[in-house]
Amino acid sequence: MAVSALEFRPRNAVALMDAALRLCTRNAGVWALTLPGGAAVVAAMLYLAESVRMGWPLVVPSLLLTLAWFLRGLGQGATCHYVQELLLGTQGEPSAWASLKAALGRMPALFIAVAYLLGLNTLVVMVTGGFGYLLLQSHGVGYAAVMQGRGSPLKLYGTCSRLLGPARGTALWTRILMSVQVLAFFNLHIAFNFLLFLGRKLVGVDLTFAERYASLDNGQWLIFLAVTTFALFEPVRAATATLLLVDGRVRQEGLDLLASVQQLPSRDLGRPLPPPGATRGAAMLAVVLGLGLLTAAPAHAQDTEEAKPLPPAEALRRLGEVAEACEASTAEDAAGLYAPLESLGPGEAAKLDRFVRRVERQAFDEEDCDKARTTLTQGLTTVGATVDAQTRADARAAAARAKDILSRPEFAEAAPKAEKDAPEEPSAPREAPGWWQRFIDWLGAQLKKLFEREPAEPRQETAQPFLTGASVANVLVVVLVTLTLAVLGVVLLRALNRDKRRAGAEGVQVSTVDASTLAGDAHHALSRPPEGWAHLADELAARGAYREAVRSLYLALLSRLHRDGAILYDETLSNWDYLYQFRGRAEWKAPFRELTRRFDFAWYGNLPVSVDGYREFRALTEPLLAAPSRPEVAGA
Repeated sequence: MAVSALEFRPRNAVALMDAALRLCTRNAGVWALTLPGGAAVVAAMLYLAESVRMGWPLVVPSLLLTLAWFLRGLGQGATCHYVQELLLGTQGEPSAWASLKAALGRMPALFIAVAYLLGLNTLVVMVTGGFGYLLLQSHGVGYAAVMQGRGSPLKLYGTCSRLLGPARGTALWTRILMSVQVLAFFNLHIAFNFLLFLGRKLVGVDLTFAERYASLDNGQWLIFLAVTTFALFEPVRAATATLLLVDGRVRQEGLDLLASVQQLPSRDLGRPLPPPGATRGAAMLAVVLGLGLLTAAPAHAQDTEEAKPLPPAEALRRLGEVAEACEASTAEDAAGLYAPLESLGPGEAAKLDRFVRRVERQAFDEEDCDKARTTLTQGLTTVGATVDAQTRADARAAAARAKDILSRPEFAEAAPKAEKDAPEEPSAPREAPGWWQRFIDWLGAQLKKLFEREPAEPRQETAQPFLTGASVANVLVVVLVTLTLAVLGVVLLRALNRDKRRAGAEGVQVSTVDASTLAGDAHHALSRPPEGWAHLADELAARGAYREAVRSLYLALLSRLHRDGAILYDETLSNWDYLYQFRGRAEWKAPFRELTRRFDFAWYGNLPVSVDGYREFRALTEPLLAAPSRPEVAGA
């Protein structure tokens, strides 16, 4: 659902995390897009851990883990696109299929971002011992930035920092708050052991080996809990990254200031919002108009008919007369001050002409020598800086041209011939390696020991029992992965077939609240019929209470949409929730959106409503209230 400008305001880290969690609990689309990649990472990580434990070749498990990680990056990009469309609504109604297609369209950039982020995080953790992972926080919104198409994926960190802007501090605290995953890790462990306890006590199944497997001293169980917790927080990461980019955009473009301007009493209820860049453009115009030292000085009255600018010699002479009249400089320093004037190019002649006329007007017409001396000193300083910059640019151009000439083949030097039987010089004694080289050597030795296989000990052939602990553990892992895939399939089917189920249930209206109970609640939209709310609105407008009249018309509209089955009225929902769940006629959605925006500005924004504003609101509401009702389902 699209959100009005009043909903966009700078948020702190706690508010952003709360919004991300509520968004993930209310939308199945984020789970449908992130669970495939998360389940693939869980399965690939368990297979790799089992291969390391059993001494199997690691080529295939490593390849599967790499493919699963790239699939996870694709799902993260699709989820970021889905959340952005859910918040901003730039391309219509959000759907999981549309977001997945958008992610597939940016698949090369997403794969580059996956490799970039994996390498950066690994380097930061290895060099700083994990401490720098909290300080370098901008790349946490990498997938959301790639889906927006801003900048090059090879410069992802700089792009993310630029998009976040003042929200970089919020991103740091958000990353710290993500440490709540530790609590989820232990909660998963406690919940699984509690289920095993119930199974042993209530069902009477011998689960001794399962309880031994699900203990914190088992490395495979710790890996399973870690990757499962990581997969469960995938939707929260995508939602948080998108919300951080929106918060950074709000802080940079001033949408919160725009919303405050809209609430001023001078604004009309139906006046459209100004574009976000209007304030910035006005500020830039003021800056340009304020730079009037050399470019904004008005022409002298007696020289308005001259078409050609003054030559440098004439300008030098006239400035000397002004300096002599106002005693701005002596004869000794005049040569040093006015020397840059003769080095100005033809492109600066018009600016020099306006500067001379301005100084003469201040000195002779206005008879303000102090002001003329100040303007003359500042102008000559600016001219000197301009000449220096022009000289440096010419020098760079000449150096580049000379370098280009010397790079031609005719100026290339022949390679020196190798001397035969040259006596070898004795090599200097090597210095002892520094602490950094010793640290790198130690780290390489530790990694070599970690991935080095231990020599296989000769095993004695003994009779293996039919049911062993390893076989039970393998079966348990297969069962857990199968259950995860089954849950994933159910969530995918529910998310992708959600529109079909809603289309089949359209038009049904069920009343669960007694009419006598609703009649005593003046704030409930169903306490009156639509005609009663409209009649009350006319009475309030006749007394001059236009804000209350707008509210009564909006409640009449909600009552009518609920009776037609277009929305399901609930006091716990907001007006924009009704717009998001709207299932009425397609031609009604646009006026319903406009009426919701106007009502929020008038009622919650305390914006005064005039008689013209009420009439416009009444004119927009009338076609929806006067349209023929749909036939209700019998017995509903």
